[in-house]
Amino acid sequence: MEGKVAVFYCSASFDIDPKYNQAAREYVRAACRHGYAISSGGTTKGTMKVVVDTARECGAPTKGVIPRFMNEVVHPDLDELIWTDTMAERKERLRDDATLVVALPGGIGTLDEWFETLTLAKLGRFAGKVIAANVDGFYDHLKELLDTYVEQGMLDRKSRGLALFVDSVEEFEALL
Repeated sequence: MEGKVAVFYCSASFDIDPKYNQAAREYVRAACRHGYAISSGGTTKGTMKVVVDTARECGAPTKGVIPRFMNEVVHPDLDELIWTDTMAERKERLRDDATLVVALPGGIGTLDEWFETLTLAKLGRFAGKVIAANVDGFYDHLKELLDTYVEQGMLDRKSRGLALFVDSVEEFEALL
């Protein structure tokens, strides 16, 4: 994918509150309105399916990056599919052409992907924006944790500033 590419990290669970999938639709639509292609885990599970479906509805190009061991859950409507051998390779390939990453409410996989990207941004190895969509305060505790890291000298303020939290789609769009 070329141009502006937004990677969405998100839940693969069907058991989450529907408000998180509705928020995902709104954030993906906003990225599409601003000309972003959409990249994600590319499966038919949980919010990952919502991200791909919404991007397709908006007419945005879609890319999914999936480890071979997850072949039974590949979303059938991706414009581009990249196979990987490991989850580590998946994370790397998701970021290959990304200009923006967004953590929607999700589980430990979402946190893993987001934190790795934040670390790479801190080290100057990722130049895009690193955003967490703080839907109904979902990431409030994460913001507090990062602030505690700063207070305790474990994270400098400049690096903390790389972690952007938005409480609304309007705040998100202001960053695009």
